[in-house]
Amino acid sequence: MILIWYPKCSTCKKSKKFLEDKKLSFKCRDIVLDNPNPLELKEYIMKSGLDIGKFFNTSGLKYRELGLKDKLKNLSFDDKINLLSSDGMLIKRPLLILKDKVLVGFKEKEWSEVDENS
Repeated sequence: MILIWYPKCSTCKKSKKFLEDKKLSFKCRDIVLDNPNPLELKEYIMKSGLDIGKFFNTSGLKYRELGLKDKLKNLSFDDKINLLSSDGMLIKRPLLILKDKVLVGFKEKEWSEVDENS
């Protein structure tokens, strides 16, 4: 189990504490220092079952700076992947990477179903 997070983010801190309180073993990966590459992102999107749009941190400063709300509509899937892999601050966080599933953002109800076998 891998928690891809931003240590300064309050929601990420909450998700980390949640996993620790459940006594689950996991590794932390800083999304800024070790941003997922395009291959990893494609795998995460596939495992999540979500549209690639759900992987964008739409409330982030970088997203707004780049004016992505209007630009994303005209980008191909691969262009979006390359954009996400270019800057960890563009990715919605935290990401919880499990064996067969990826959870995007911290939703306590969804995360409560996670166990050591996930």
